[in-house]
Amino acid sequence: METPLGECRVSDAHIHFFSRRFLDSLAAQSGKTPDQASATLGWALPPEDPAELAGAWAAELDHHGVARSALIASMPGDESSVAAALAACPGRFFGYFMFNPLEPDAAGRARAAFASGLQVVCLFPAMHRYSMHDPRVEAVLQEAAAQPHRAVFVHCGVLTVGVRKKLGLLSPFDMRYSNPLDLQAIALLYPKLPFIVPHFGAGLFREALMLAELCANVYLDTSSSNSWMRYEDLDLKTVFSRALAVAGPGRLLFGTDSSFFPRGWNRSIFDEQVRMFAALGLSPANARLIFGENLEKLLCGAALSS
Repeated sequence: METPLGECRVSDAHIHFFSRRFLDSLAAQSGKTPDQASATLGWALPPEDPAELAGAWAAELDHHGVARSALIASMPGDESSVAAALAACPGRFFGYFMFNPLEPDAAGRARAAFASGLQVVCLFPAMHRYSMHDPRVEAVLQEAAAQPHRAVFVHCGVLTVGVRKKLGLLSPFDMRYSNPLDLQAIALLYPKLPFIVPHFGAGLFREALMLAELCANVYLDTSSSNSWMRYEDLDLKTVFSRALAVAGPGRLLFGTDSSFFPRGWNRSIFDEQVRMFAALGLSPANARLIFGENLEKLLCGAALSS
């Protein structure tokens, strides 16, 4: 894709795969039919077949010139939906999956997900109310560390799920488990296992930078509108400048936090990030790292040619 930062092979590190199974679960919790829930949310009703939804995402990304993207199974137990998407579009997506390590047989479930082709386990400690130091988390980390090109995504900071709010569902999350510094000792124990912290720590930016400073295997994902900046006197240009100063261009992963249709790929997030990096004078080589090569190196072992 041609950008003001030069030609970039763009790979989006943060797209949620809101499958029909995901919507059906939300609808049931809210006492609505899937049609009613999708109307309330302003979504197109996801197709029953996740392969069809994968095709829609592939076409959407093709339209915008995006080479590859993550697809995140956005509820525990929905690994099969993303696995089906990967099978339907080989080489098009990276498979991520939300995972609750407190549920029975965490190691076996994580092993099965990785065996199905998924590569990144996504942990939400505040959502599922556990410490990253819980022994049940250790079993999942061991499974991720046992294979090449696997990573652990850990949501830190403020966690809000807009779709739950729109459907009138409570989100009883526990922020005690949201501090990025809880990862520091763990990341040091697994120096070859990449850890991804999305949204620059989502309001705990200072702590996320401290973590990245102390642990060379920690990556920061740039995704979403980063509305957490309102908690501090920050703008996106300042956030990017500080992240570059601490983590460097080799440990930033571009993402949008796109999720549903008909909105599709959130081009405005991409355009704003390109503008901010251009304003900072980011070189074309470093732009290529952030907007695609870093993710591909993590999960493929080498950046792909454009």
